Amino acid sequence: MCPRKSIRIKIPKNNMHTMKIIGFVSSPRDGNTKNLTEHALDAAKAAGAETQLIHIGKMNISPCKACDACKKTGTCIIEDDFQEAEKSLSKADGIIFASPVYFGTVSAQMKAFMDRTRTLRRKSILKDKVGGAIAVGASRNGGQETTIRQIHNFYLIQEMIVVSDTKTAHYGGTGVGGAPDDASKDEFGIETAKNLGTHVAELTKKLIH
Repeated sequence: MCPRKSIRIKIPKNNMHTMKIIGFVSSPRDGNTKNLTEHALDAAKAAGAETQLIHIGKMNISPCKACDACKKTGTCIIEDDFQEAEKSLSKADGIIFASPVYFGTVSAQMKAFMDRTRTLRRKSILKDKVGGAIAVGASRNGGQETTIRQIHNFYLIQEMIVVSDTKTAHYGGTGVGGAPDDASKDEFGIETAKNLGTHVAELTKKLIH
């Protein structure tokens, strides 16, 4: 009998999936939350990811009206900027939600965005995507962890995989800032944001390759 020859299939490099990590910033201004998110995305990029920042805090996203139309149509019928952000959220491999602390929880802009993703949950669109969180408060113990927990709750309900920052190993990126440029001086906060971006990228890479 002739010995069998092993067959190797070569996959062209241009057909390989490039992981994409998207940061969603829900602050209504350019400042601390955006700053830390940029640090996180820079770290994710260094780990091999394609990155994008979407500033949902400056977009026109109305709150859910509880009309239940999405149950029939499969999509939200409120026409605003949500559809654009939702499309990016659906296509991302790794996700970072970032919010300033408002009374110990996420901003109204972030909550509105979360609540409008009902159809994504019904279709399990975000299932097994990697998610990390960033929060910025006016003091070191200014509600960052409770805010991040709200984001983690959203991830869990969407069947996502929740990660923390690596090395510093806390809930995620936790920054301190009151004035718009304060977080750029917060070395520990910047470190946690970078570690979060690295962790999101590293796990995402393992899952898609």
